[in-house]
Amino acid sequence: MRTVRRLLYRDIVGSVVFVAIAFLSLFFFIDFVDELGDRAQRGLSLWQTAWIALLEAPGHLYELMPIAVLIGTIYSLSRMAQSSEFTILRTGGLGPGRALALLAGLGIAFGLVTLIVGDWLAPLSERAAVAAKAGPGGIPVGRAGAWLKEKRHGPEGERSISVNVASARSAGELQGIRIFEFDPDGHLLTRIEAREGHVDDRGHWALSEVRRTDWPAPEAAAPLVREQRVAQLDWPTTLRADVVAAAVLPLQTMSTAELWRYSVHLGRQEQATQRHAIQFWKKALYPLACLVMVALALPFAYLHARAGGTSLKVFGGIMLGISFVLLNNVAGHIGILRDWTPWVVAAVPGLLYLMLSMAAFTWLVRYR
Repeated sequence: MRTVRRLLYRDIVGSVVFVAIAFLSLFFFIDFVDELGDRAQRGLSLWQTAWIALLEAPGHLYELMPIAVLIGTIYSLSRMAQSSEFTILRTGGLGPGRALALLAGLGIAFGLVTLIVGDWLAPLSERAAVAAKAGPGGIPVGRAGAWLKEKRHGPEGERSISVNVASARSAGELQGIRIFEFDPDGHLLTRIEAREGHVDDRGHWALSEVRRTDWPAPEAAAPLVREQRVAQLDWPTTLRADVVAAAVLPLQTMSTAELWRYSVHLGRQEQATQRHAIQFWKKALYPLACLVMVALALPFAYLHARAGGTSLKVFGGIMLGISFVLLNNVAGHIGILRDWTPWVVAAVPGLLYLMLSMAAFTWLVRYR
């Protein structure tokens, strides 16, 4: 069994690595050509453009890993079936259950690689790519900026705070900060404008070039508006650096734990959590897609050579992989629109393809 495992694993891993490198090379070329169009506008050199395209490669590897596993496994098993190697292994005692168990172990290993890339390597490289694209002007967060909310409870009662950030830099540097504080009835009490600020992990914002305007409470006897300007202001808040980063950076830059923490934060602030909750469950369950893909590839080993050559089977694997990614993305969008349960939205595509693979495998083993 050790010899069979070594034979299968070496052949399949080699095929998967080859497919992954081919896909990454193609996407690197596409990203490089795409970045060349904006190179002059951003003031980037040719090497910086290539570096940005290279930084986006781990994110592509994470997205393409299940497809690469599917295509590589189908190619390897189809080639072994066409050369009668798999038939000899079956004659030597490699039953369907044992073959499925062997490939399940390999699928778990691919899933661990996907988890490491998606939770560690891809977020780091994506953040570096975003910072490199932004340049000295900071990371733009849209025309309206990024909005954050916070609720506070103190001696004066409940306060609702809305924060708008125009752009951000690395290391917690923010630009164009506007802070609005409201009472429970929605009356504006305080407005703070700052040219820039720095966020630390303790929940303190060090604001620079600040203009603060205070409106009196509606029940105040002397309704006077006070305005003051200060060079520095320390503003305490529960909006830590990780929460701010989650609001201003793309979802691709967040790990599974960061998505979970930000979803919890949104729930505490009574904000919509559906989008981030679905993204969390998709990211948490995505490594298991590699296990589904090896199970989906196994029936191709039991197809007779006259049922189609290796190239035709690989083409079928590409179509299956594309359909899985398409269904996964469509399910996420529909789940947001219909407000479906997040973990169900994330789990349904994988479960459907797992049942499809098991049904095809059972039919081939019993009737073919």
